[in-house]
Parts: sequence; structure tokens; C-alpha cells
Amino acid sequence: MQAVMLLGPRQISCEELPVPEPGPEEVVLRVGSALTCGTDLKAFLRGHPKMPPPTRFGHEYSGTIAARGADVKDFREGDEVMLAPTGPCGTCFHCQHNQENLCTSLMSTMAFGGYAEYVSLPGRIVRTNMFEKPKSLPFVEAALLEPVSCVVFGLQHVTFTPDDTAVIIGAGGFGLLHLMLLKMLGMERVHVVAKNPDRAKVARELGAYSVIACPAEEARDQVLQVTGGRGADLVIECTAQPRVWEESLFFARPGGQVILFGGCPQGTKVSLDATRLHYDQIRLSSPFHFNPAAVRQACEMLISGKIPTQHLISGRYPLTDLHQAFDRMQRGEGIKYEVVPAI
Repeated sequence: MQAVMLLGPRQISCEELPVPEPGPEEVVLRVGSALTCGTDLKAFLRGHPKMPPPTRFGHEYSGTIAARGADVKDFREGDEVMLAPTGPCGTCFHCQHNQENLCTSLMSTMAFGGYAEYVSLPGRIVRTNMFEKPKSLPFVEAALLEPVSCVVFGLQHVTFTPDDTAVIIGAGGFGLLHLMLLKMLGMERVHVVAKNPDRAKVARELGAYSVIACPAEEARDQVLQVTGGRGADLVIECTAQPRVWEESLFFARPGGQVILFGGCPQGTKVSLDATRLHYDQIRLSSPFHFNPAAVRQACEMLISGKIPTQHLISGRYPLTDLHQAFDRMQRGEGIKYEVVPAI
């Protein structure tokens, strides 16, 4: 089979590898669609601690079961499925305390390798975070289950009503997914801070109440203006920039909530205004990854067809041209690119 290997910073190669054989609890998936994301781009540009080269990578994908292990009972060869590429162990301290997203072996067992013709899925994913895909849902949209699960999990950490006002900082894939889900959940006043004009256009097409077209570090006055001088009930930071983490507190109203969604690089330190945080009673959350409940809810949302996810797909490339998709992402072009074994 063909599979893309990450060999080092800015080095990838499409190579011939053996098709994997499933263990007793595993399935082998024939990839129908894989998607690029910011994490994969960062791994390509500078490496990633969870993906030491040489390694396969790509973690947003869907496909068809090509083979299954003897102990797999709920799925058959030929089933079209959608999945999140991790699964909790169910036995560690965090799993036993309803914090499956912090499972001690979660990330070390993540099923990387979506940029390939086939990928093997461990039993913990098959049992917990894999679902049959209806024929009506295209593979490319089903491949969004992982990022949608992250957004659903993040929103579980805050409370809001349709009458509230939200400000989303950043209009990349995650910022736009937050916009889609908040609109789906009935919130009308969702403002988006987006300095990239192409992404700002997509935010408008998706129904943003307004788009603040400037860098987030310079948006405080405009955020206050569009929120009547009060600030937002809910602020969602999606840029993973330390300065924006710090500034996001000033976008919220007194008593408001801030989700620090974008993960900064390891070792990053931020300085938060203690007066603003304490005396204005700003509630912070910094959700990581997802739990099985969020994956199930995200699956239901995608199957419902109510999320206009097609707006996120900016082009399509074969495995052999993955570097072209990364080049465009590095230039700030598009949002996500579909990668398929053959076109």
C-alpha cells in the first residue's frame, strides 16, 4: 500500500508499505478520505513530540473496514465507518473519574496514519469511538468527527443560552466549527475576529453576526463596540497564540466566560491580568481533546446534516501531492484539504 511518511521537518515521502493485519480486537480501515489540520502542518514544519520521525501521520479520516480481528463483533468487512482516532483505556485513575480525555495512555495509543491507503485501529477505538457511517454522509464530512468532537467537548465546559453573545477569536477550522455549532444550537449573535480576508469571507457565509477584520491583539475596542460596550458572554480563543490568550480576558463582560481552546506550544508561559480575572469574575476553561460522550454527540450532529461542513474543504489532493496542500496552508490559503489515496 501507499502511505505518507514524515521523515523530519519539511520532509515527507510517499512510500510502499505492507498492508497491516488486524489483531484480535482490531480492524484495518481502507481510508476513504483524510483531512489536513493545523497539528499535521506543525508536525510537518517543525516536528511534534507525539510523532517522532520516521512515522506515519494524519489523524482525521474515515473509511471502509477491509479486515477485522476475530474478537470484533459489532462491525463487518465492508462497513463504512467514522471514528475519532483515540480511545480511553477505561481503567486508569482519570477514566475512573469521568476524565477520559486525560487517560494516561490516550495519546500514546493514538491511531496516526490517515495519510495512507490503509490504517490499523486498536480495539479501544473500535469499542468506544467508532461508528457506522450512513451512506448519505460523504467520507470527507465523516472525517471531521475528531475536530467536531473537540469542539463539542469544549462547549460542554461552559453554560450559555441562545440570547447570549459570543466572540470567536480566529477563523481557521476550529474557529469556524465553533461558529457552526453555536449557530446550530440557536445562538444568533456570534462575532468572529478574523484577520485573514478569505477566512473572514467564509465566516460571513456561515452566518457570523459580524466579522472583526483585524489582528486579535488589536480587536479589543471593536469587540466592545459590537457588544454594546459590555463585552461578550462567551469568548472562544482559537488561535493558540500566547498574546491572544492574554488579550481574550478583555473581550469578555464582567461575569463572562472564556474558553482557551487553542493549545500553545509546550513550555509557553502567559501573563493574565489578575485584576480583570478576579474582580470581574472571569471564568476560564481550557478543554483538551474529547471524551466518548462528546464523540457520540458529534457523530449525531454530523449525521443530522445540520452542520454545513462543506465550507471547510478547500481542495482535494492525492497522497502523492500532500506537500502541495501543506504549502497552501502555510501561505494561509484555504482551511482544510481532503487527501485521498487516489483521484
